[in-house]
Amino acid sequence: MDKTKTTELDNVVVRFSGDSGDGMQLTGTLFSNLSAILGNEISTFPDFPSEIRAPQGTVGGVSGFQVHLGSSKIYTPGDDPDVLVVMNPAALKVNAKSIKKGGIIIFDSDTFNKSGFDKAGFKTENPFEELSISESIQLIPAALSTLTQSSLEAFGFDNKTVLRSKNMFALGLICWLFNRPIDQAIHFLQNKFGKKPTILEANVKVLTDGFNYGNNLHLSISTYLVEKSHVTPKGKYTSISGNKATAWGLIAAAQKAGLQLFLGSYPITPATDIMHELSARKDMGVKVVQAEDEIAGITSAIGASFAGSLAVTNTSGPGLALKSEAIGLAVMAELPLVVIDVMRGGPSTGMPTKTEQTDLLQALYGRNGESPAVVIAAGTPDDCFHYAYMASKIALEHMTPVILLTDAFIGNGTSLWKLPTLAELPKIKPNYVKADMTDYNVTSRNETTKVRYWSVPGMEGFGHRNGGLEKDYNTGAISTEALNHEKMVDARQAKVDYISNSLPELNVEGDESADMLVIGWGGTHGHLMTAVNNLNKAGKKIALAHFNYINPLPKNTIEVIQRYKKVVVCELNSGQFATFLRSKVPAVEFLQYNKVQGQPFTVAELEDDFTELMK
Repeated sequence: MDKTKTTELDNVVVRFSGDSGDGMQLTGTLFSNLSAILGNEISTFPDFPSEIRAPQGTVGGVSGFQVHLGSSKIYTPGDDPDVLVVMNPAALKVNAKSIKKGGIIIFDSDTFNKSGFDKAGFKTENPFEELSISESIQLIPAALSTLTQSSLEAFGFDNKTVLRSKNMFALGLICWLFNRPIDQAIHFLQNKFGKKPTILEANVKVLTDGFNYGNNLHLSISTYLVEKSHVTPKGKYTSISGNKATAWGLIAAAQKAGLQLFLGSYPITPATDIMHELSARKDMGVKVVQAEDEIAGITSAIGASFAGSLAVTNTSGPGLALKSEAIGLAVMAELPLVVIDVMRGGPSTGMPTKTEQTDLLQALYGRNGESPAVVIAAGTPDDCFHYAYMASKIALEHMTPVILLTDAFIGNGTSLWKLPTLAELPKIKPNYVKADMTDYNVTSRNETTKVRYWSVPGMEGFGHRNGGLEKDYNTGAISTEALNHEKMVDARQAKVDYISNSLPELNVEGDESADMLVIGWGGTHGHLMTAVNNLNKAGKKIALAHFNYINPLPKNTIEVIQRYKKVVVCELNSGQFATFLRSKVPAVEFLQYNKVQGQPFTVAELEDDFTELMK
C-alpha cells in the first residue's frame, strides 16, 4: 500500500453534523480541546436546533459543531468547512451549500438509504447529485454504524446504546485525518465517564478503532498537519466557552473584592450554563438560587446586594424583559447588580438556540422612568471573563446595575484563553460608608462621582431603609418634591456618565490612513476583524472600531468617528447600535450592514459589502 501523503496547512475548518442525539457537540468539543492542548489556535461554533426532539433524521433536528484550528491567530470559527462529517442525509442537506470547493465530505453510508432520504425530504436516492455537490469535493463513505456495531459486538449492548458511540468512531477517524494523537481524547473520556467503566471502555475502543480504520484506508487521500501556534504568548491556556468564562470572571471579581458571590437565576437558553458552572463552585463560597421565575431571580439578587454580596442574575432576551421593573428598583435603590443577557433570536420565544444582537435597545432603555444603567458587551468567548470581571468592578465601585451583553454565538462557542492570576487583575474597591461619617443617610454620596456610599447590614451606626420610592437628596427620606426628584434623576445619570473617565479609549484597528471605518460591538468582533485584515492585505484602506463599552461610551468616541469619510455600523439586528450612535454623533452619516438570520456574519459577505462601499 502506498504511504498516505501529509499536507501542511496554516488553518482548517471542520464541521461535525448529525441528529441531536448523535453526540456532535461532544465530538466537536473533544476535537477542539485536543487541538488546543496540541498548541493550535481555536475558535468554535456549536449550532443547536431550536426544535426540542425533532423527528430523528429530519432537517429540523440537525445539530452541528464547527471548529477552526490553525497555527496563526484565529478570530472566527470560519465561514465554510474544509471537512464536513455528516451522520445522515438530513445533515448533508442542511450543510451542502457551505462545503468549500475542494473539500471533503465524510458520511455514514449506513444511513444513506431510502428511509434516510425520505426523512430528509430528498426526491431521489442520489442526494449528492440532487444537491449539485461539486465534483471537486471528495466523498468518503464510511459505514460508521456498522463499524461501531462490529467494534462493540463483545459488549452485549442493545443496538440503540451501540449507535450512541458512533460519534467516537468518527472522532477517531478525524484524529487520524489531522494527525491528532488520541491519548488526550482518551484522557477527556476518562474524566467524563470515569464513574461508568463499561461505557468508558466502549468509547475508548470505538475511538481507537476509528483511528485505526483511518490508518488502514486504501484511499488516495491526504492527511493534514496543522502546526502549533507560534504567535500565542507563553502561559497556561485552556479552551473555554463564553458562558464558562463569564462564570469564572464573576468568581474572580468576588474573590478580588473579598465578597461572597450570589446568583439568583431562572433557567433559560442559552444562558443556563452560567448557572450550572457557578452552582458547582460551592468550594469557592458561591451561592446559587434557582428561583421559580425571572422576577424572583433578580429580586433575590437585589436582596443579596443590599446584604453586601456581589449579586448577579443571568438571563436571555425574554427574561430581561421580565426583569425590567426590578432593574429599575436597583437603579432607584442605587445598589450594585450585574445582569447578564446571553442574547438569542427573538422576539418572544423566537429562536432560542440561535444568535442575535437584538436586545441592545432593551438594555439601554427598556425600563420605566429615567433609569440609566451601564451597558457593556463581550466580543469573544474568552473576552467574557474580562467583561464579567469589569461589569462586577463597575457595579461595586459605582453602586449601579450593569448589564453585560453576550450572545448565543460567543456564549456557546469556545476559544483559547490564557489563565490570569488573581494578582494580575485590577483592584476592586467598593464605595463603602466611611467609619467617621456622623451624618450618614441612604442618599449620602461622593459629590464628585455621585456614587452612593454602601452600608451593609451589620455596620453599627449605619442602619437604614432602602426601596423604590424617590428619596430626598439631602436626608434620604421619602420625597415627592418636584425639584428634588429632578435633582435625584440628574445625580443618577451623572453617576453613570462619570464612569467614562475610567474607561479605556476606543481603539482603532487596521489601516491608520483608512477612509472607511467599520464599527461593530459585542460578539461580531472576530468576523469584522478578519474581514478588515483580509482587505488590508489586499491593499484596501479600511479600519475597525469595535465597542465593548456602550453606555457610557468611551470619551474619545466622537473624535474617532469624525475622522473618517465613510462609517458603516455592522450588527446582528436591524440597526440598534446605529440608532444609538446617531443620537450621540448626529453630524455623522452612519451606513448600516445588518443581518437578522439567527446566524453570525460570514467573513465573505462582509468583505463583499465593504468592497462595494469603498468603490
